[in-house]
Amino acid sequence: MEIWALAMFVVLMIFLIMGYPVAFTLGAVAFLFGSIALGLDFFSLLPLRIWGIMTNFTLLAVPLFIFMGVVLEKSGLAQDLLESMALLFGRIRGGMAVSIVAVGALLAATTGVVGATVVTMGIIALPAMLKHGYKPELATGVIAASGTLGQIIPPSIVLILLGDVIGVPVGRLFVGAVIPGLLLVSLFILYILIVSWLKPELAPVLKSDTDQRSADFYFKIIKSMVPPLLLVFAVLGSIFYGVASPTESAAFGAIGALILAILHRRLSLDKLQQAMRQTTRYTSMVFLILIGATAFGLVFRGMGGDLIVHELLTSLPGGMWGFMAVSMLLIFVLGFFLDFIEICFIVVPILAPIALFYQIDLLWFAVLIAVNLQTSFLTPPFGFSLFYLKAVVPEAINISHIYRGIIPFVLIQVAAISLLLIFPQVTLWLPNMMDELQGLR
Repeated sequence: MEIWALAMFVVLMIFLIMGYPVAFTLGAVAFLFGSIALGLDFFSLLPLRIWGIMTNFTLLAVPLFIFMGVVLEKSGLAQDLLESMALLFGRIRGGMAVSIVAVGALLAATTGVVGATVVTMGIIALPAMLKHGYKPELATGVIAASGTLGQIIPPSIVLILLGDVIGVPVGRLFVGAVIPGLLLVSLFILYILIVSWLKPELAPVLKSDTDQRSADFYFKIIKSMVPPLLLVFAVLGSIFYGVASPTESAAFGAIGALILAILHRRLSLDKLQQAMRQTTRYTSMVFLILIGATAFGLVFRGMGGDLIVHELLTSLPGGMWGFMAVSMLLIFVLGFFLDFIEICFIVVPILAPIALFYQIDLLWFAVLIAVNLQTSFLTPPFGFSLFYLKAVVPEAINISHIYRGIIPFVLIQVAAISLLLIFPQVTLWLPNMMDELQGLR
């Protein structure tokens, strides 16, 4: 029976790499192998599992946060932020690239939608960077990497899904991801400043006619930065201080995004319909994959596949650290070929019980996986950020420029994972402090 489980996993990987639709491939492979090895009666358990998914209150935050992000993107918030940040940091060598990282972090904390962030910055910022003499590799690498920050900086869809799959409270997971997210932003900025200093031709100083001491300049900066920061504080602050659950905060964030769009006078009926359609498509994709992964996981466990993986990973040399090294390497390699949602729903449910067996802190484990999954957006051949960016770059920029540009940022993310592995308190310090403030410890 265990042979069937391994064969099913191999067949699934082959079909996914060939490019078949994920949700339907998961369900079809599970149905085929399950009906042969276990019989059709085994699937009588599946409707109850699907009902549990559709009535999960935590997962309701997914469409709400997606809607919040899409509305803010349609309202032109990203464009305002980019223009203001470019003025603010422009006179520093590499300042325009630094401003893109800062905008990526702010958009991550307000929108969390990687595709929208990468495309928006690619359309607005890339032509300006090339015009001012930035090398294509650095410009494209900065934009692609900054757009992925929405996968680790709360409120992140990845963190919501991981919290549900692993069994960690999403609010506590949001708190735990704050410092790792800021660490990654700091490492990106540090790299840009160092490489700009060592190789000035890569990132020249931006010449601007705007007077940075004028009242209009400061008004523009405040106007573009304060609204998203207030929304971030309202949404994340209510979660961190236990005022609201992540789902309730997501609903508040969706309303806040609509209010901001109205105040900016950029909320038309057409844009609202576009936002609702995009939210529906993305949410449907996530839940269809989740249902397919549930069917696959049910059959995989029914055939004893989880026992094989458990025995294999618990017999590794090095005990807990051997398991951590292999699991992080496995997720990193799979990120070259699979989307983060597929890894989250197929691989993570197999690894989580083994982490529990080794008494690993599941919050720490979840944040490590989230940072690792972020690299899947940047690693060829199937890095989604690379495809998003390639769709909007000028004709003079080819895919090789983008591939060369993202290499340093992938290495930075690997370094960040290593730091979080060696120093767990980087992740755990803030959640533990918040627990003490709320009297939970």
